[in-house]
Amino acid sequence: MTLIFETPALISDGITIAITGYIIVFTALVLLYFIFYYLSKAIIRNTRRRMARAGKHQVKENNDVHISGEVTAAIAMAIYLNRDLHDTESDILTIKKISKDYSPWSSKIYGMRYFRR
Repeated sequence: MTLIFETPALISDGITIAITGYIIVFTALVLLYFIFYYLSKAIIRNTRRRMARAGKHQVKENNDVHISGEVTAAIAMAIYLNRDLHDTESDILTIKKISKDYSPWSSKIYGMRYFRR
C-alpha cells in the first residue's frame, strides 16, 4: 500500500477547514456579544420593574450641575498627581556578598528524610 500525498489537494482541504473554523468562531463571538448585550438590558429592565412594584424605584430629577473649568482642571490635576506618587529609582542593581557562609536556606540537613525499611 502506497501513500501518495497530493499537496494541492491537502492545501485546498486545509484552507477549507481553516475558513470554516474562522466562520464558526466569528459567528459564536457575535452570537455571544448579542446574548450578553440583550441579557444585561433584560436584567436591568426586570430589576427596575421589581423595584417599581416594591415602591423603591424613584426617577431622579435632571438637575444640571455646572462646574467651572477651573474646578475641573484642579480635580484632574489632583487625580493625575495622585496616580503618579511612585519614586523614581535608578536602574542599577547591586548585589553585595555577605561574609557569612552558613544560612539555614542552604543547609542540607533540613531536607533529609530518614526512611526505615
